[in-house]
Amino acid sequence: MLYQIIDGTVSAGGNLILSHINFEIRGNEKIAVVGSNGAGKTTLLKLIAGEITLDRDDKRNGPGIVTSRKPTIGYLKQQAFIEKDRTVEEELLSSCPFKDTFSMERFAYEREYDRLFTGFGFLKEDKKRKIADFSGGEQTKIALISLLLQKPDILLLDEPTNHLDIQTVEWLEQYMKQYEKSVVMVSHDRFFLDQTVSVVYELSGKRLTKYPGSYTHYREEKKKYIRIKTKEYERQQEEINRLNALVERFKNKPSKAAFARAKKKAAERIQLVEKPMEDEAHIFTGAIEPAILGSKWVFESEHLKIGYDRPIAELTMRIRRGQKIGILGPNGAGKTTFLKTVAGLISKVSGEYSIGNQITIGYFDQHSSEITSAKSVAEHFHDLFPSLTEKEVRSILGAYLFGGKEAMKPVNSLSGGEKARLVLMELLQSRPNFLILDEPTNHMDIKAKETLESAFMSYTGTILFVSHDRYFLSRLAESILLFEGQSVFYYHFGYEHYLERSRKAENGEGIAARVKAEEQALIAGMRAVPKAERHRLKEISTEEAYLDWKLGLVLEKLVPARNRVEELSERLEELKTAWINSQEFWNGMEWEEALTYQQIAEERDKAQEEWTRWCMEWFETAFGEDMV
Repeated sequence: MLYQIIDGTVSAGGNLILSHINFEIRGNEKIAVVGSNGAGKTTLLKLIAGEITLDRDDKRNGPGIVTSRKPTIGYLKQQAFIEKDRTVEEELLSSCPFKDTFSMERFAYEREYDRLFTGFGFLKEDKKRKIADFSGGEQTKIALISLLLQKPDILLLDEPTNHLDIQTVEWLEQYMKQYEKSVVMVSHDRFFLDQTVSVVYELSGKRLTKYPGSYTHYREEKKKYIRIKTKEYERQQEEINRLNALVERFKNKPSKAAFARAKKKAAERIQLVEKPMEDEAHIFTGAIEPAILGSKWVFESEHLKIGYDRPIAELTMRIRRGQKIGILGPNGAGKTTFLKTVAGLISKVSGEYSIGNQITIGYFDQHSSEITSAKSVAEHFHDLFPSLTEKEVRSILGAYLFGGKEAMKPVNSLSGGEKARLVLMELLQSRPNFLILDEPTNHMDIKAKETLESAFMSYTGTILFVSHDRYFLSRLAESILLFEGQSVFYYHFGYEHYLERSRKAENGEGIAARVKAEEQALIAGMRAVPKAERHRLKEISTEEAYLDWKLGLVLEKLVPARNRVEELSERLEELKTAWINSQEFWNGMEWEEALTYQQIAEERDKAQEEWTRWCMEWFETAFGEDMV
């Protein structure tokens, strides 16, 4: 154990901030601390850094903070430098522990320094500039470089991806994966956390809860825990109400007085289950279906040139009903221009395009949220949908985080992110079958983003969207349209697949190394590729290859292998759910089915290996060298 807080409490100005928390750092763990604004995340970082101390607690056994040795701790702060007249080189080399300029250690340090400096987007000649000449964001990057060079045992990072462009963030992700020391970080970049951390601590209600795994795994486990504890709480309340009803019924009957007293004591002896706090984000469990299904092909284009004074891109493609396509590309590449052209807001430069029969479009961009109204949110929404009852209005508003007092706020008083959420709610309620969205989650906090992610994932219509939020992209986009220069590329998997493919391509690895067994939508995704001319859209064609008789032979092996993986996975989930719902689990008893679970897990792993092999065979048969 490198570092441990045991039953620690922190107060400031008479206010309790952290209450009886437990926290630990093992080896080179990468840890995320998450929680709402003001929950105490920065306070925890300051506590680990030694800037503040635990409250005195006579009831606590031991010192409260235990370390296996005296670890070195580096803490990234916003105001990082005092002496700003020094050059970057003077600052970074001053902390070099190797003073012999001709030693191998010094050479390795300076090589790492060069790698970090250019990796964060600086030019080599920038080393000679004074720190004062850089912006605040650039100074923070230099401070982070300095900390990474020092390699402290525990590195504390507060919003490390602020002021970084997406290329630099991706570079930092890869660096963090290989970083050999411990890191504790606070960040609102959920995709960055997913890529880098193996443990998540949630700070809520002044207490810490530990969740092993990535950010996405933490969210899934938390939702599962809330469901289980809510059911347990409801069952207990039903039992208490049943016992109390019996007491009330028989307490005044002499012949049943003893029976009533026994039931009253039984109710009093029940160890109350605390009602779990609801998740901050709302998760949609049912499908959000368009009012009209619409035609199979939502959008078709032929040599469509988009732009204003001159064409900036050309597309020939088709979008199928139900697809959710994310658009990537640098600023100015034509992403927003394409959306506006499809929505009919601007004219094409040349070529042809058409919208399918009975296709109804819902369009959103940053100007869509510039709404003004002196009415309350509830009144404004009800006026748009007058057929809804008051109860239905309240229910819908609550689902989009406008419950209670939030519904009574004047629309004019809402922030930009809140207005955007209101407009998107209105769009989904009007139930078009084709949503065109340009940066729908800008200026929103995490709970608002996750609520809308859930809504869009439940929506069964077609979505074409642009977003710089990589986590939103990874959750929603089933395929990617990449604008690059004047070319447009189609990639028929999601964002994480696209990133993996890009990295493998840079390393010169074959296509087989890019296939993952756990991605169960693999074959469905390949077969759902929109029909297009390959030389125009540069799309990876599958329809012709799929007709080849060889694929049928492979599928005879692949489909049963996939079904076997699904069957074993379901059995594991059933065992795990039964265990978590059992009284033995909550009493800390041993699991009788542990050995069975392990045996099935091993069998599932072998089945996944078999499925992986047939997936690779299918993929290579379909595409050969075309995709390498």
